[in-house]
Amino acid sequence: MGFKISAGGLLVAMLTATMFAVNMANKNGQFGFNYTDGFSKFGHYHPNKTQNSKKIIVGGSELWRFGFNYTDWAIKNSPFFLNDTLVFKYESPPNNTRPHSVYIFSKLNNFLNCSLTKATMVASVTQGAGQGFEFVLKKSKPYYFACGESNGIHCKLGQMKFSVVPKFRCRYP
Repeated sequence: MGFKISAGGLLVAMLTATMFAVNMANKNGQFGFNYTDGFSKFGHYHPNKTQNSKKIIVGGSELWRFGFNYTDWAIKNSPFFLNDTLVFKYESPPNNTRPHSVYIFSKLNNFLNCSLTKATMVASVTQGAGQGFEFVLKKSKPYYFACGESNGIHCKLGQMKFSVVPKFRCRYP
């Protein structure tokens, strides 16, 4: 008897490993926490969940729109930290002929398939107007976001989905 793995199982394993690696990598090329001389000399750190929390506009100047690759955006803007706030900004109808929303998925497989039946709407088509909809990353766990409009087409074809795993922000003595 040999070990068999389905193509779908392999895809899920590869995507999970990729998301983990992206969220653990720092921009300076080091792995894990951003070690400083203070950390290496003293060998300890103090996790601080609120120090330097940031508000991050999802998509940057592109905002939350159809056809922009948010997975690439999340990779380029990582790492994300606990208590950072993601701000989803998008025009509401009638100004926008392609309205958007924000859904959160609890399971990776549902996120990968853009299966909205198991997702929860956290922002309606009107909540992204003005200052935008704010979502605080309160736990160190995977968050899977997508637009649920047009029965998931914005998620599937419009690349309006991404995931983040916020890390602890460390304060050094």
